[in-house]
Amino acid sequence: MLTRIQDRGGRPANGPLLFVRPRDAAMARILNDWPLMAHVDGFVVPKLSLKSLTSWEQSVTNPALALMPTLETPEVFDPSAMVELGQALKASLYERIIALRIGGNDLMGCLGLRRNPAMTLYSTPMGYVIPMLAGVMGSQGFALTAPVFEQLATPDILEHELALDITNGLVGKTAIHPSQVNIIQNALRVSLEDMNSARMILNSVAPAVFKYNDAMCEPATHYKWATHIMERAKWHGVLSAPASIMDASIRLAEAVS
Repeated sequence: MLTRIQDRGGRPANGPLLFVRPRDAAMARILNDWPLMAHVDGFVVPKLSLKSLTSWEQSVTNPALALMPTLETPEVFDPSAMVELGQALKASLYERIIALRIGGNDLMGCLGLRRNPAMTLYSTPMGYVIPMLAGVMGSQGFALTAPVFEQLATPDILEHELALDITNGLVGKTAIHPSQVNIIQNALRVSLEDMNSARMILNSVAPAVFKYNDAMCEPATHYKWATHIMERAKWHGVLSAPASIMDASIRLAEAVS
């Protein structure tokens, strides 16, 4: 594939990011020096742990390659181990990490479990793990992405799970089939209400506390949330609204921009 990309003169500048998942750090060390890796944006790092971190640091020395480590080993269940791993990542690879992936299936496998197809992953022990990681790693500045949804016949449950993912601050979700892509993309779009609220919070002349859409807004407290909303809107877009309210919402967004 990379040879074909090379023959076509490279990838389009506005296309999706392309990541490769090496089997282990030894394979990554080989790929790190391949000239064709100029057409790859980075590596998905499988089963990253504090024990394996040094080998990955030594293997992936090309600063142009970004990293998406996957948290999917038994240590992930230990909050103190995750605090330590987060601190180690911040000290070494932080600037190259675009997100930490939560490996839900492997973590369930550590417990000898598989999700009930009629329930979301949050009805399993992952209902503890995901919020814990969102708190421990999110507070250290890392973005996290949600585990895969392995059922294809229940898009309604996928939508419910996505709502829980977003509530926990996760910024993406791996699709296992093309039929899931639009569902995930639409779930990550920002509502006009949140867009307007974020713009008002980020307005330099916003009062210390104000009411919008029957909710209290406090810029000092909600500033980071607002910046995340604007970033989501930039990459995923804004949900359309009924015609009866769209004009007023757009005018408000423009007025506070």
